Amino acid sequence: MPLQRLVMLIFFLQPIAFGAWLPRIPDIQAKLELGTADLAVALLGLPIGTLITLPFAGRLVSRIGGRMAIIYGFIFFLAVVSLPAFAPSAMLLFFALIVVGVALSTVELGMNVEADVTEKATGLIIMSRCHGFWSFGIMAGSLVGVGAIAIGLSPHWSILITALVILPAALIASLRLPKLPESPHAENSQAMTGFKLPSLALLGICAFVFGVTMTEGAMADWSAVYLRDVMNAEGAQTGLGYSVFAFMVAAGRFSGDYMKGRFGAIAIARGCGIASLAGMLVVLLAPATPLALLGFAAVGVGVSVGFPLAVTAVASLTDRPPASSVATLSFAALTGFLIGPPIIGFLGELLGLRAGLAVLLVPLFVSLLCTRLLIPTQKDMAGDLVEREAV
Repeated sequence: MPLQRLVMLIFFLQPIAFGAWLPRIPDIQAKLELGTADLAVALLGLPIGTLITLPFAGRLVSRIGGRMAIIYGFIFFLAVVSLPAFAPSAMLLFFALIVVGVALSTVELGMNVEADVTEKATGLIIMSRCHGFWSFGIMAGSLVGVGAIAIGLSPHWSILITALVILPAALIASLRLPKLPESPHAENSQAMTGFKLPSLALLGICAFVFGVTMTEGAMADWSAVYLRDVMNAEGAQTGLGYSVFAFMVAAGRFSGDYMKGRFGAIAIARGCGIASLAGMLVVLLAPATPLALLGFAAVGVGVSVGFPLAVTAVASLTDRPPASSVATLSFAALTGFLIGPPIIGFLGELLGLRAGLAVLLVPLFVSLLCTRLLIPTQKDMAGDLVEREAV
């Protein structure tokens, strides 16, 4: 199997077990008798675990390399991903999610480092498609969760079985990764110890991606609960919202490079921004589940290419090294993805979940305003050419 396809396979396998957890969140909420705010507090464990680990995980991955981080990270992550479903209380659910967040940050950082090294080794641009396969993986996992609901399999057993099935395939794929030379940028970044404030352009692009990833995180944690509590969906139907959303995210990412090459980054970003706002309004105003699912689909298209476009934009800024700008962007993106759901949960407890999700309209509108910062450059056009030749 070609190296780039092997990396894409790893991106597909990694989120499947976690995706199987997402449709079961309402079941865990009901089992533990948690209110919306209580669930929001418990869900804070995942972002806390991830954010406190990132600085240390970065040093670890720099030392052992992306390949070894993937191998060990897969074992750790798949060993703990089912722990939240076994939690007997809200407090233990919180701490279980912290552990999952620690494991998640390590394996995903290793995957992105390996994708970057693979691009440099092969001369092919694959990062966007890798994240497209990640979206397919989490969609597949959510469908597994929906299927487990349909056959009456308990959350803890369904997630544990999924992790055990994925583990051998993940290890085989990871062990087949060759030992590639590290990027020369790693040494350069270690030599740079000075601190420099982000430019207004970088902050604006971070604001753009923050709204995008905050919406992604909200869909992951609250779509199933929203369909159950607001739309009165039942059984497996509650998990379809995220499955539809994830499918459209993946479809958008696979077509994003072609659309960018034809219409330009700003036009695509604006079109997607309008689609996400329109889709969110449909979700909030839908009188029935089928229409809400159409809204989730439109939101998925809207947020699909935001992060890849933002990475290209910040890497083209000249006020600081690309690695530093991308690191700042990644932190903003991850922060949006992980803190959005708890914020929505707190507001949902006070005002209702429909009103809680309506808050997403604000960051999505800010993202739309910031799309003008995604200025195409000669570097972007060269990357598009390489991508078309790779296909």
